[in-house]
Amino acid sequence: MRHVPQSQTLELPSDDARVVVVSDTHSRPHADLLTLVTLRTPTLILHGGDIGSGPGLDELEAIAPVVAVRGNVDGRDSALPDSVDLTLERPNQPRLRLLLTHIAVQRMHLLRAVRSRAQAADAQLVVFGHSHMPFVGRDGRFALFNPGSAGPRRFGLPITFGVLELSGHGLDLYHVDLQTGRRWVPLKTGGNGENGGNGGNG
Repeated sequence: MRHVPQSQTLELPSDDARVVVVSDTHSRPHADLLTLVTLRTPTLILHGGDIGSGPGLDELEAIAPVVAVRGNVDGRDSALPDSVDLTLERPNQPRLRLLLTHIAVQRMHLLRAVRSRAQAADAQLVVFGHSHMPFVGRDGRFALFNPGSAGPRRFGLPITFGVLELSGHGLDLYHVDLQTGRRWVPLKTGGNGENGGNGGNG
């Protein structure tokens, strides 16, 4: 049984690093997920929950180390935590502190309990899943990132995963379309945000 500490510090080997973010695979990850993740040579993979049954995490761990949280379909008996506060250290760059959880946002705003956890962790970025909607946004001091779903399509939403590109120039957040293998860009901007519109894409 997998056990993930609820607070971790990871030392990345270089200032430039790529973190792939996957969520909501629901026992049926897209057929091209492993191939497209491998092509991005990630230093680390995050899974935002709703993993479902099957060997999904083991297959991802064959590519890079994985940090994962429990989603609402994963069951309370899962050894995965509801959230992980994660600090990424690089040799010559400021550390990045993030909170990884499954359900975090209602209409572009952090839920109160998640905001409290993010504040306690001194997080700069909250990474989450649940809605299947690719999303980049901000709520006050916190950057928000939902990679979208890499599993079965729901409500006509795109099938995507996310990427965090860390470099000496800062942090770039974007999505990859699993149908095309290319960077995903929403058809239009605006809307009501998470659980209510396209949100945006960085």
